[in-house]
Amino acid sequence: MSKVLVIKAHPFNGDKSRTIKTLDTFLATYKAKNPDDEIETLDLFATHFPELDAGMMDAWGKLAKGTAFTDLPADVQKAMGQFNDALAQFKAADKLIVANPMWNLSIPAQLKSWIDAITVVGETFKYTATGHVALTPGKPFVHIQAAGGKYEGKDLGTQYVQAALEYLGAKRFAKIGIEGMDHFPDQADKFIADAQAEAKEVAAKF
Repeated sequence: MSKVLVIKAHPFNGDKSRTIKTLDTFLATYKAKNPDDEIETLDLFATHFPELDAGMMDAWGKLAKGTAFTDLPADVQKAMGQFNDALAQFKAADKLIVANPMWNLSIPAQLKSWIDAITVVGETFKYTATGHVALTPGKPFVHIQAAGGKYEGKDLGTQYVQAALEYLGAKRFAKIGIEGMDHFPDQADKFIADAQAEAKEVAAKF
């Protein structure tokens, strides 16, 4: 049995989002093929995932100097708790699925914040005399992303997500792109249908 972590980085569900429609298709096939696997979803918008801000950075400095966690402001405790929970989820997962839209050539801020939460020296990577070493190696991931234009994986969002996860040792299994619907609206239905077919094919092998 594998633990599968799904990162849903979209404010809409499958009725409005092509990304999440494709994620739903992927998960339906995956669950049918792997009924005993444990699937956990972290919805970054529904949970109001926090951003790395001055309050949190200041709190880390205070904790290092001996301040008790319970003496930190309540909002900072909550945000740090969400970061810590996300880190633990990521480390415990055997497989990872990240689903997000491409917004303005990049990814939603909430997804960047989640990546901040899991990129922790001593937890998911370490520094050595010869460079960094990933501490969570071999975790396969699938990245699902919709975009209005055609980018074929060369957009900044895709490259960042892939590079950030690989830095921690994860291995890209597949990128499912739902692209071109705005650029070629007359072909939008075909692009979406092709993505659903690809999602089923990838899920059956994941």
